[in-house]
Order: sequence, then C-alpha cells, then structure tokens
Amino acid sequence: MEGRRIGPYQLLHSLGKGGMGSVYAASRADQEYKKTVAIKLVTSGLDSAEMLRRFRNERQVLAGLDHPCIAHLLDGGSTDDGLPYLVMEFVEGLPIDKYCDAHALSVSDRLKLFQKVCSAVQFAHQNLVVHRDLKPANILVATNGEPKLLDFGIAKLMTAEFSAEEIELNRGEAQPMTLRYASPEQVRGEPITTASDIYSLGVLLYELLAGAHPFKAALTSRSEIEKAICTQEPAKPSDAVRSRANVATASKQEKQRTAKLVQELCGDIDTIVLTALQKQPRSRYPSSESFSWDITRYLNGFPVYARRDDMGYRARKFVRRHAASVIGAALVIVALIVSSIVSLRFAHTAQA
Repeated sequence: MEGRRIGPYQLLHSLGKGGMGSVYAASRADQEYKKTVAIKLVTSGLDSAEMLRRFRNERQVLAGLDHPCIAHLLDGGSTDDGLPYLVMEFVEGLPIDKYCDAHALSVSDRLKLFQKVCSAVQFAHQNLVVHRDLKPANILVATNGEPKLLDFGIAKLMTAEFSAEEIELNRGEAQPMTLRYASPEQVRGEPITTASDIYSLGVLLYELLAGAHPFKAALTSRSEIEKAICTQEPAKPSDAVRSRANVATASKQEKQRTAKLVQELCGDIDTIVLTALQKQPRSRYPSSESFSWDITRYLNGFPVYARRDDMGYRARKFVRRHAASVIGAALVIVALIVSSIVSLRFAHTAQA
C-alpha cells in the first residue's frame, strides 16, 4: 500500500493495524499545500458487509465529534475499488500508559491527564456515542502533553439518526471488544450503556496508578479473565502496589518509592477507582464528568463523594485544607487558656 494514492493523499508508511483497519501516514500529493495526516483503510481481505458497516459507523461518529482531546476527522471517501477510508489528524505520540512511565509522571499529574480523557469521553456521551473500546492503545498523548482519543470503530450510536450504520449485536453473538478492558455487561453480552465506558476508564486509571491490571492473575486465559471480570472483586490499587514491594529482589530505593506511592493511593484514590469498577452499572459513577469531578475534589483536598459520609473523615479533610489556619487558631486558644490560668493565679494571690 505504501506509495499508493488515496484521493489527494499519498500513503507513506504504516502506523499500525487494528481489528478492522490499517492506519498509514500520508502526505498531501496534489501540491495544493503540505500536510501530514493519518489515513485508515479497511484491511485487505476483511471487507465483509459487517466490517464495512463498522467502518462507516466510525466515520459517521467522528464526523459528529469535535473536541480537543478527540482525533479530528479531516476527510473521507472511497477508494477506486469501493472501499471506504477516513482521513484523520496525524497524532505523533505515545499510548497514555507508556507516556506516563516515560515521563515519570507523579500521581497528581497522572490524575490530571486522565481527567482530560474523561472530558473527551463525556463529550462523546453527550453526543450519544459510547466508545466501547477505551484502552491505552486508543489514547495517544502528543508531544505537547495533550491526550487524543482514537478508534471509534466499535462505538455504539445511541440515536436512531444513523441506525443504518449501527452495529447491533444480540446476546450470544461475538461482541467486538478488548477483553482486558471490557465491562461485566460486555462480557455477558448485555445491553451496553455509557456505564460500560466508566468501567473501562476505571481499568485504565487502575493501570496508570498501580502499574498492573485489576485482575492480573487471571490474564492467563480468556475463560479466567471473563470469570474474574464478572465475579471477582479487584484488589485495591494500593494493595496491588504493596504486593510489588514485597518482592525480595526490589532495591531499598524501589521499596521507598513504592511505600510512598502506597501512602498516596490509600484511602480516597482506592475508593475512587473501585467505585468505577463496580460490577453493577448503577453502582458506578453516573458519568465520566462525575468521575472526573471526584478526582478534582481529591486533588483540592475536599471529601470525595464516593466515600460514605463520616464526620471524622470530613474533619481530617478540613484540617488538611486549612492547616495554617487551624494551627494558628490552636495557638490562639492555647494562649487564651494559659493567660486565663495565669490571670486566675494572680487574682488568687492578690485576694490572699
């Protein structure tokens, strides 16, 4: 395919292959102006009616999504032999998990980057689109640090406007999904809603913070991971990190870093992540916006909504947010008590 001309663009080299298409870097070939883009084509030999329907579905989805953290659709059409293609902005970057590790991002920086992904997912949901395949490989972080959400190939349109292009899979049929990031309802073949994307976001955040999959031990086989997703409760992210610290080969410095990370994840972060990973859709965050908002509350030192209402917990949060004021008030109270005691003693002496 390299060197082949697609519309006004010439394919340069392959960027990767997915379940239903190949992506190529391409440049403008008609001398009108210079621009590098990414062109996605149906993989040769996979041009069945179902695959072409999915491909056109993705093109229609992207046409309706204009968000700074979603890869933009620039153009589209069909090749000379009738295969559809789409032209997207070229994103030069790394998958979000590799980007975080390569730049050694702190927990707070990872959370802030993740929030940008949440904003893109929320925008898609507001436009009645469920992505259904959220994973690190579909979220590239560009050189400027901005994430770009890609690959809406198996997205579900929740509107009748494009019903001819929708992929409706009944229970019992093979669901298009990446099992590692699939929700329990996806595995069981149940109806998919926005709550499924919330679960996938939870798996993504778990990996970004803990450096491991919630069901790492079950990744040995398809049946095991399906069983774990549907029936097992994931370990807390802090516990997953703590288990790595017990490895005998870990150096002292690594154990210190791990202990610090465990301390950061314990409590609110554990609760936030596990809320997104609830088995029942109604028990998760109602939207990616509320998911992101709870992270904002954590970063700003406020009580998170995912934790049960507890006066002691709220008091600790208040003290941490206003440490200087609390210390100052405590010193004033101590000074008043001491001065009162001294005054009473002097009064007692004068009376005597």
